[in-house]
Formats: sequence, C-alpha cells, structure tokens
Amino acid sequence: MSAVTDETMPKLGVDEASISPIERRNSLEKHLQHRPDAQELKNRHILLDTNAAPLVVGVGRALQAKQVELERQQHSDSLRKHLEKRPDREDLIERNILPESQAAPSLQASQKSLERHMKADQLEHQLQRRPTAEELVKQGILEENEEPGK
Repeated sequence: MSAVTDETMPKLGVDEASISPIERRNSLEKHLQHRPDAQELKNRHILLDTNAAPLVVGVGRALQAKQVELERQQHSDSLRKHLEKRPDREDLIERNILPESQAAPSLQASQKSLERHMKADQLEHQLQRRPTAEELVKQGILEENEEPGK
C-alpha cells in the first residue's frame, strides 16, 4: 500500500470561482423563460384560483379561505364516516382477514412461517408413521386384491 498524502488527494470543497454578472443574468433569464404561467400553476393546485370572488379584493381571499376550509371539513367528515363503518378487529379475525395472532406486527410474518414449517414437519411425521398396505391387510382394513389409493 502506498501512503496517501495531501498532494495526491484531490481537494474537495466549495468552488470559489465566482460567476460573472452577465452569466448570472443569462442564467436567470433562461430559468424565467421556462417558468410555468399562472394558469398552469392553478391547474396543478400550486396557486389558488383568484376568480372565485374578484369583486372585492379582501372578500375574494376570505371566500377562498372559507371554500378551502369547507372542502377540508367535507373530506374530514367523509373520512370520519368511513372510519365509523369500519369493521372491528374481532369481525376481521372472524372473516379471516386479520390473523388471530397476538404477536407484534413485525413478528407476525415470522410467526406465520414458523407455523407453516411446524405443520409441514407434523405432516411429514404422520406420513412416516403411515401403515403400509401389508399392515392394512393384516388389520382387515384392506382386502388382498384391493389396491391402496383407489
């Protein structure tokens, strides 16, 4: 390995070279040319539409503020109504929408995976203890000419 010195490292920091006033003005003019117009900003809901009540300057803004407040209140009421109609946790568990687990939500995925692995192990163990066709014939469950599985 070679030692890194201050001479070999590139200097990182603030560019201290100033932009000339002409370049700055040209840059500003370029940005202003691409600036969206007022109607586009209103369409994108960045500017409020001032055409609501243009007769009196102060009244127009007051009406707009009330209109925005009313819309917000309507959304709030709608959300509240939907939340009131929302089924409770027990109903969702009963309909198998929510798991019956009491574990923390961050642990529920690993708990579900563990339960699935435990069921697979239990099934594998039961299949290993499954009686053979000969044992079933000896116990009188199957007849000798009968094929298992049919």
